[in-house]
Amino acid sequence: MKNLITLILITFFVSTSFSQETKEVRVKHFNLKKDVAISGYDPVSYFSKSPKKGSSKYVHTYKGVTYHFINDKNKKSFINNPKKYEPAYGGWCASAMGGDNPHKAGVNPETYKIINNKVYLYYNKLGINTLNSWNKGDETEKVKSGNKNWKVITSK
Repeated sequence: MKNLITLILITFFVSTSFSQETKEVRVKHFNLKKDVAISGYDPVSYFSKSPKKGSSKYVHTYKGVTYHFINDKNKKSFINNPKKYEPAYGGWCASAMGGDNPHKAGVNPETYKIINNKVYLYYNKLGINTLNSWNKGDETEKVKSGNKNWKVITSK
């Protein structure tokens, strides 16, 4: 019995430490402006094909990353399925992540694409729209490459 209790306590402390570490890593690697993801845009609104800036009235923090929503309904949708609504690559530019020189690049939160039920964001400033170049290549390979690169970047 004493060994079982010891094992349970060790498991608890290890899992608690790991989840804290996960939050810190997520916050470190997410594209946050004033501690809010997607420049305050509602992550659920992308799926209605009309991304909108959320309100500080409807806020939810998931594993250390804070999101704003346009209404309580969207907030509840996110809470019920955060993995669906969180942007790929921590909200950094998908094109930069899936390219030959993977790196974190800023985005225009209104330049996006939904691929396999996931939101991908793109850089779009100064006449450069990386969504255009993304659309010219093999999207499946770019997503695979981006996923692989993202794992490497977030492991540091």
